[in-house]
Amino acid sequence: MGRKILFITTDQMRFDAIGANGQKVARTPAIDALAKAGINYTRAHNQNVVCMPARSTMITGQYVSTHGVWMNGVPLPVDAPSVAQYLNEKGGYKTALIGKAHFEPFLDLHQQFYESQMARRGENGPHRGFDYMELATHSPLILHYNEWMKKNEPEALNYFYQNLNDKFQVNAAGGGETGGCQLHFNKIAREHYHTDWVADRTIDWLASVGAGDDWFCWMSFPDPHHPWDPPQSELHRHPWRDTPLPEFYPGSKEKIEAVLADKPRHWMEWYTGERVTNFEAPPEFRAQDMTADQVQEINAFTHVENELIDEAIAKVMAYVEKRGWGDDVDVVFTTDHGEFQGEFGLLFKGPYHVDALMRLPMIWRPAKSAKVAPAAVEKPVGQVDLAPTFCEIAGLPVPEWMQGKPMPKTDAEGDAQGRERVFTEWDCKHVDGTTVGLRTIYRDGYTITAYLPGTIYDGSEGELYDHANDPRQFRNLWNDPAYAKLKSDLLADLKDNLPPVRDPQLEYVAPV
Repeated sequence: MGRKILFITTDQMRFDAIGANGQKVARTPAIDALAKAGINYTRAHNQNVVCMPARSTMITGQYVSTHGVWMNGVPLPVDAPSVAQYLNEKGGYKTALIGKAHFEPFLDLHQQFYESQMARRGENGPHRGFDYMELATHSPLILHYNEWMKKNEPEALNYFYQNLNDKFQVNAAGGGETGGCQLHFNKIAREHYHTDWVADRTIDWLASVGAGDDWFCWMSFPDPHHPWDPPQSELHRHPWRDTPLPEFYPGSKEKIEAVLADKPRHWMEWYTGERVTNFEAPPEFRAQDMTADQVQEINAFTHVENELIDEAIAKVMAYVEKRGWGDDVDVVFTTDHGEFQGEFGLLFKGPYHVDALMRLPMIWRPAKSAKVAPAAVEKPVGQVDLAPTFCEIAGLPVPEWMQGKPMPKTDAEGDAQGRERVFTEWDCKHVDGTTVGLRTIYRDGYTITAYLPGTIYDGSEGELYDHANDPRQFRNLWNDPAYAKLKSDLLADLKDNLPPVRDPQLEYVAPV
């Protein structure tokens, strides 16, 4: 008999969003308590920096090249391996996913995918090994949250930011007090906002589980992903004028451009608006037009969203204790990818392999019955290691189709596992035919990214960063002769550790 598992994810949360990782503005006592009582992984990376590939890695325990979801809009095959299914069938676990799934495209105009059909059909699964699914995204959109809102606060369906404009493109309209891109005052009541909804629906499902049952519950919050539109009633927590600019914001336009000029060309092109390399980024947005005030307000809204998530987690943890499960529940907390949030003078995410997007908050608070000592682990881990960790918690062998390893509980255990690097990859093909491919490892305090040949690059370009001497990753050492040998060694290591590639490539079917 294994232990119970509460898997908590957010969407697009920076490593430094929580107090345990240095956050000084947003208050996150519930998450910080998990870190204090558990294992805080200070070098956790995703295997892709956008939603669908990252989430597909979490559920399969496979690298992106292997499971095949190479960009947003590429659906994970229905018969793909699933850790939820493995726990259900081999361990007898009751399984649920509450909140954001996103293994299949949201913009399902032809109603091809069960995730988008489920709520309209009045169903909750089973699907992908989950006995029960109740789904939401950032704003009401065809899923269970939308149907719930229709019954409970139908007028509030129009309160959220409209993600698509009249051209059916991602909306770049500004709001708030500063006109910042995708800022919006949302009049929704807090209790009807999707953060509290996810927590309440999780508690409702847990109430249906027997006291002695083993369960795996994935509680998946849609925030703090853009658009930034938390309940307006909560904005008093962090008035934007009183919210300091984040330390990672470079400052003046001259400083931003000096940093970007040292990086491959698509960095500056995204800043100026010359080229868009990610579908989720509004094509009409130009980061060079973003003011410091807008960065302040975006960060203030984000801090509010993260505090609401923390309070929702506290509510669920209180219910776990109330049920008498406190000593027998492992809690794993992480996110799918990060957010620039003003770093490098940019917003959103895309083909940029730096800590702002790759480095994740990741915490494993083992059940008290496991008697695991708290620790901070510096050895590199990844999302590919989550599914094997769930297997270990459940007392099940890690199946051959998983490519990661159970996360170490100490750095010494990480050494014994041979943990030297963590791998991240990116491929995309944009609507205008633009292609970008990146292959990255973090190892020994360095991040190296090799650019694949495509429509922008010929394969000779790349990035190399020394985190000890340049934690902000401002100085690209790729062409520095003093680092030529290190670069060669890291590139050889990268090549030697590329994962198997799915063939044929899965088809892209929708923007997101």
